[in-house]
Amino acid sequence: MLDIKKTNILLAMAGAAVLMAGTPVLAQDATAPAAPAAAEAPAADAAATPTTTAAPAAEEAPAEGAHGKMTPASMFMDADIVVKTVMVGLLLASVFTWVILLIKLFEFGALNRKTDQFLESFRQTRTIADMRRVATSEEFEGNPLADMAAAATDEIELSRQAGLSVTGDHLDTATFRAQAAVNAVQAGLAKRLSGGQGFMASVGSTAPFIGLFGTVYGIMNSFIGIANTNTTNLAVVAPGIAEALLATGIGLFAAIPAVIFYNYFNTRIAAYGTRSDGFNAELMNAVSRNLDKGA
Repeated sequence: MLDIKKTNILLAMAGAAVLMAGTPVLAQDATAPAAPAAAEAPAADAAATPTTTAAPAAEEAPAEGAHGKMTPASMFMDADIVVKTVMVGLLLASVFTWVILLIKLFEFGALNRKTDQFLESFRQTRTIADMRRVATSEEFEGNPLADMAAAATDEIELSRQAGLSVTGDHLDTATFRAQAAVNAVQAGLAKRLSGGQGFMASVGSTAPFIGLFGTVYGIMNSFIGIANTNTTNLAVVAPGIAEALLATGIGLFAAIPAVIFYNYFNTRIAAYGTRSDGFNAELMNAVSRNLDKGA
């Protein structure tokens, strides 16, 4: 009986030992598949990370393309040869317009000063000979009003040299010939003062359309590029369209000052024409009065 109890105790102890030895093995077997899974997770994250970082790089690539930071100068350099030619032509037209502006400002300033000086000297004369001396002096050479006075007095002098009477019954005939000579000079006055006006009128009326031609051509090239690349990405399309629109901007830049200057100088030419009309009447009155006096 005692031996049986001892045997049972030994069997129980042996079973307990077996259970204790088997538990780590089972635990190890249960956790073994988790380790590779855990190892695979960082690998998957590592594989996913380059993909995630690659996407922004792909998105940034067009923005950092050949165009880089867009400026008017860079757009001009990258433009098509036709668009570039249009831009250069418009810029040259704008430069010439500003040069004409400066020339005509100085011209009208000097013209008005000389005219004021001539009128002051002319109104101090007492005879037709004095009028002729003042009108033909080097000081007033080229002045339109001086040329008008010179034409009238020269005609009177030529009539006298030809032995024609310029007084009495022939007074009207003499003044008529003098008036015709003055009108001939005055007729060319507008042409003398309107130099450069035709160019500014042409630039003002055609520059926007020339710029628009460059824009249409540039946008057409942009759409051809879209068709060839099969992309509508704004970063790809925008530079070409911006270059095309720059042509229209330059066209307006050339046209607007040209129109303003053209109208401004037309006003000054008309004002001087009115002044010459007034002097025409004053001159013929002075000639007629001196002829009546026999001076």
